[in-house]
Amino acid sequence: MTKTLTVTGMSCGHCEQSVVEALEAVDGVESASADTDDETATVEGDADTDELVAAVEGAGYDASA
Repeated sequence: MTKTLTVTGMSCGHCEQSVVEALEAVDGVESASADTDDETATVEGDADTDELVAAVEGAGYDASA
């Protein structure tokens, strides 16, 4: 299953990588990507959406489903 989150606060490739690492640490995530220009993060897997949002917020960015 693909889930897309809106992520604000990313400004560079390092930010994207931080978001991806936070998402990949969530149980059920098979893969993740982030796009600074689109302000999105895309996740493949069956992880809980609330856990994904919490992971991104824990990395220091604002997120919503």
